[in-house]
Amino acid sequence: MSRAGSTDPRTPPAAAPWEADDDLGLAVRLLASTPTHEGRDPELLRHWARTAEAFGAALAPVPCRARITERADGLERGLLARYTSRPAPAVELYTDTLAAAEALIDARGWRHWYPRGSVREAALAHEAVHEQLHHGPAKAALKHALGHVVLRAGRFRLHGHVAGAEEIAAHAYARTVCGLGRSPLHLTAALADAVTQREK
Repeated sequence: MSRAGSTDPRTPPAAAPWEADDDLGLAVRLLASTPTHEGRDPELLRHWARTAEAFGAALAPVPCRARITERADGLERGLLARYTSRPAPAVELYTDTLAAAEALIDARGWRHWYPRGSVREAALAHEAVHEQLHHGPAKAALKHALGHVVLRAGRFRLHGHVAGAEEIAAHAYARTVCGLGRSPLHLTAALADAVTQREK
């Protein structure tokens, strides 16, 4: 999982353009790369990203109540963890991707940001927020906070969904409750980049 054609995740890859971004910048990139946001004002995307980050960071800590299962095919599926609501709430953790993330952290010297074992903890925290946003009032609260009004009729306003905002909120929550030095969004970007380079 390195840039030089090696599949050894311990080999540090060269810096990628996104690495110059702080966590907010990465959140803006996530929104900008979402198809529904093509052509949107960059300042609006930054506002949404900042709002979603603040919303996620302010959420009260909650345990992951979903059933947790483990699989070993995450790298080929491009997944570290996944929340599903049916037939019953469940979180799938992908052990191969977790191991690759830990190896990448060591290779890049990021252990001060992501203590050993924190990737699994952050993945569960991240999916716990997706569970909240799927089942509880937090979904409507996030929509109102983002202020994306899609319909007005007198005093009535219908707030629309902002694709990618829930993901940003979940990453911000995980960073906060797990006490990480950087958002897991930074790590997932690095991991995706490493996998892409390995497959070239």
